[in-house]
Amino acid sequence: MDGLITRHLLSPAERLLDLFPAVVVQGARQVGKSTFARMLAQGRPADTVTLDDSQVLSAARTDPVAFINQSPGRTLVIDEIQRAPDLVLPIKAAIDRDRTPGRFILTGSADLLRIERTPDSLAGRAVSIDLFGLSQGELAGRREDFVARALELRPGYVSSWQRSDYAHAIGRGGYPEVRAFDWADARLWIDSYLRRIVQRDATALRRSVSPERLHAILRLIAANQAGELVKSRLAEQSGLPATTLPGYLDLVEALYLVRLLPSWTPNLTRRETGRPKTVIADSALALRLARLTPEQLIPVVGGEHFGAMLEGFVIGELMRQQGWSSVPYELFFFRDRNGPEVDLIAELEDGRVLAIEVKAAESARREHFAGLHTLARRLGDRLAAGIVLCTSGTSQRFGERMWSLPVAAIWEL
Repeated sequence: MDGLITRHLLSPAERLLDLFPAVVVQGARQVGKSTFARMLAQGRPADTVTLDDSQVLSAARTDPVAFINQSPGRTLVIDEIQRAPDLVLPIKAAIDRDRTPGRFILTGSADLLRIERTPDSLAGRAVSIDLFGLSQGELAGRREDFVARALELRPGYVSSWQRSDYAHAIGRGGYPEVRAFDWADARLWIDSYLRRIVQRDATALRRSVSPERLHAILRLIAANQAGELVKSRLAEQSGLPATTLPGYLDLVEALYLVRLLPSWTPNLTRRETGRPKTVIADSALALRLARLTPEQLIPVVGGEHFGAMLEGFVIGELMRQQGWSSVPYELFFFRDRNGPEVDLIAELEDGRVLAIEVKAAESARREHFAGLHTLARRLGDRLAAGIVLCTSGTSQRFGERMWSLPVAAIWEL
């Protein structure tokens, strides 16, 4: 396998480590957190311990205070902190005694704030960053920043990517360990990965969880990749009581297997009331859960799942880029109760909006812009651009602030 890939999130994380006493690197299993933490600590006096080691975990549980204070004057890297939530209070006390930046790097395969046994949030003492699998730009050795580039679009962009290239990129996903695998080997790796997460990691966090039901929920979400979350329907399909389902959904989020995309409205007071979209965070994982192969996505006739998988893939790429974009933004989707909808909304800090439609078609058509024009009429100058991403190889202007672009523009532009 090739050497280590430089992660684009590293520079922002280094800056945070220079500002805060603790940085928490969180993300799904096998996205590269341990390697990232080592890169982050490079060049600093540091000691690294992993709670995946049973002897180290036993020492941490036996005397948490001594464990936390084992590296005076050095950065202590603690891998898989969720295995010993009782370390959080000694970390808090250590930081309160000495707020020197860069004292701790913590990694976790579960969101500390969602673990019931976590005794404190470390608010004001730690900052968290979410690490995804490898982005397309990282795989290509290119630092991509689509939202910033989309604010200054010019004619003439051309891409060589075709439908088959996107299908295989979806199947490759972002797990560093499987980036060179063919689909047959990747499928075996993903099956083993899922089995261990639902049978061990999930039940370690919530003992009452049924691994079979959890796996069923993940498969149902993948089958509706990038679709709206209708809890009553999901409960019925999975055979779970409606009162039990929220705990399972919270768990798959806590394990970073599923990401939510909130609904958007110009009215801030109404944003929390809409149903979110659900996305399996890694596209290869989504494909396997849906029992699909990259080859099944390629045919225009019979490849009806391609559109949903492509949309989930795009959402995942733009979620990754949030971590390093030069233009901070939040991601949403838009649905009007009267019908018009837009797949993705990137809202900038100054209130401007980038609206994006994702289409499997090989060329954009006027009707693809219907939702974008609806938003343009409502937002006026707040709409920075309306973009239809499709599998065409060329960019095209469709009127004032309206563009069609190849999907690959997300990491090539």
